[in-house]
Amino acid sequence: MIDIRILDGDDAHRLIDALAAILHDAVTKGASVGFMNPFSMTEAVTFYTEIAARVQRDEIILFAAFNHERVVGTCQLIPSKKPNQIYRADLVKLLVHSNHRNKGIGASLLVAADNEVKRQGFKLVTLDTGLNTAEAVYERAGYQRAGIIPKYALFPDGTYCDTVFFYKWYD
Repeated sequence: MIDIRILDGDDAHRLIDALAAILHDAVTKGASVGFMNPFSMTEAVTFYTEIAARVQRDEIILFAAFNHERVVGTCQLIPSKKPNQIYRADLVKLLVHSNHRNKGIGASLLVAADNEVKRQGFKLVTLDTGLNTAEAVYERAGYQRAGIIPKYALFPDGTYCDTVFFYKWYD
C-alpha cells in the first residue's frame, strides 16, 4: 500500500539518503531533471541536503511516497515568493524509483500535491517535463499543455531534450 506524506524539516533530513537514492536512480537512467551523468550519490545527497534545509525554512513543500515505510517516490511544490505571483507554485522533481513505476505512485503524488495546493489556497501550478516522458500522468491529473520548447535542456547523456510546459488553474 502506498502512503503519501508531506515531510517536515526533521523528516526531510532523516530521509535524505532515501530521497537521494530515488534522484540518483532517475538521473542514471536518463531523466532530464537538472543533472548530468556521471552523477554520484554524493551529488544526490548534497541536493537533498539543501532541499531539507529549504523545507525547514518553509520554502518548499516536500512529498514522499512510502511503500511499507520505504520511500519510493517524491515531488515538491515550490510556492512563488514574487509579490505579484503569491497565488502560484511550481511542481518539481516528480520522481518514482524505477523499481516502482507504473503502479500509480506518480498519480498518487499528484493527488496529494493537488490537495495541498487547495489547502494552501494556490490558484495556479506550473511544471515542465521532457517531451515524451511523463506527459500522460500530468494530463490525467488535469494539467493543461501550455507548449513545447525545443532543445530546452539536456538529458544526462548530453543530448538535447525538448520540454513541455503544463499548468493547472484552481477555481
